[in-house]
Order: sequence, then C-alpha cells, then structure tokens
Amino acid sequence: MMHSVAWWSNLVVLVLASVTDLRSRRISNWLVVPFLLAGLTMQAVTGGWSGAGRSVTGIGLAVLLFGLPCFLRAMGMGDLKLAAGVGAWIGPHQFFVAFVVTGIVGGLLAVSYAIFHGSLGKSLDGTGDLLAHFAKSGLRPHPKVCLENRSALSIPYAPAIAIGTLLSFLAR
Repeated sequence: MMHSVAWWSNLVVLVLASVTDLRSRRISNWLVVPFLLAGLTMQAVTGGWSGAGRSVTGIGLAVLLFGLPCFLRAMGMGDLKLAAGVGAWIGPHQFFVAFVVTGIVGGLLAVSYAIFHGSLGKSLDGTGDLLAHFAKSGLRPHPKVCLENRSALSIPYAPAIAIGTLLSFLAR
C-alpha cells in the first residue's frame, strides 16, 4: 500500500515540478515543502520510528548529494528541495538508485539540449574550464560557469529528477 501511495504522490508532484521548471526555471516552495512534510509524515505514520528514521535518512542523503552542486551554484535550491522531498517519501536505498538514474538521464538531457541548441562544443569547453577550476582552486564556485551567468547553457533539472525517481520504483 505504501509503495502505491508513494508512487502516486511522487508522480503528481514530479510532473508538476517538471512543468513549472520547464516553464519558469523555478520550483516553488508551495509544491516541494508540503511534499517533503507529507513524505515524512506518511513514513512515520505507516512505519513508526523506523519509517520516520528512513525518511529523515532519505532527506539527509538528498541534501548530501544535491547540496554540493547547489553550493557550487551549478543547481538551484528548488532542485535540492525537490530531491529532499523525494528522499522523504522513498528513503535512502531507493533514493540512491533514483540519484544514479537521475544523473544518467540528466547527462543525456544536457547533451541532447546542447546538440539541439548547436552548443555542444561550448558546453564541453565549459565543462573543461570547470574541471580545471576545481583542480586549481578546489571545490569553489566558478565565477562564470554557474546559474547566475545568463549566457551559460543550463537545463531545467526537475524532469531528470522526475524520470530518475519514477524509474527507481521499477528497481524495487
């Protein structure tokens, strides 16, 4: 039963988040905060302290894995909060699978987006610049390869999170 509730809750929120991210490049708090709290509540009600612990651990793993790109200004806070909501619903084990699949899907979407916009070379140059910056300066935000740079090519990431999460339900 919990699997079905988690599936449908994730499906609805992830589709809404994807649509809003594609349209406005933002994921609203009114969507992700109640989603996170509902996941935590549902896990606690159905699984007691064990379920609550699984939910909190899922949130923590999401913050750990998505927090670094947010710190480096390579990803928005909406993506982090959406991932934390997913972690609250599905727990750390399934979240890790969702994270790996999300990364693969996100990479494929990014390459497709760059090819479609005729900027694959520019995107690969930016990736090289970013890696060289990290090698030289450590894990610090790059001054030009970041979300604040409007000329940098970036993709809305909620669709990748949605696809990765929904596919992770098949791996259970």
